[in-house]
Amino acid sequence: MLTELTDQNFDQEVLKNEGIVVVDFWAPWCGACQMVGSIIDELENEMGDKVQVGKCNVDKNEDIASKLSIMSLPAIKIFKAGKIAKEFTGAQNKDVLKKAIEELI
Repeated sequence: MLTELTDQNFDQEVLKNEGIVVVDFWAPWCGACQMVGSIIDELENEMGDKVQVGKCNVDKNEDIASKLSIMSLPAIKIFKAGKIAKEFTGAQNKDVLKKAIEELI
């Protein structure tokens, strides 16, 4: 299930999660974020039983964006056991992201 990540729930949902969590950092004004967002939705539908997928609006959650040094959007970070295992900046195609996730499973 797709989770809306916020400054308030990020630690619990991502950093304290022992599994794999894919986080899409985005903003409503970012065109490339809209494109990547639909890819993230597809990945969640396909892999949702193996990984948790969440989206974090950086405009509404500046603390976590700052803490993780999000400078460019879209930014995708894949966490495993609460640590960043892989990260991508800019639009990525579905195959690249899916392969990165599968390597961590």
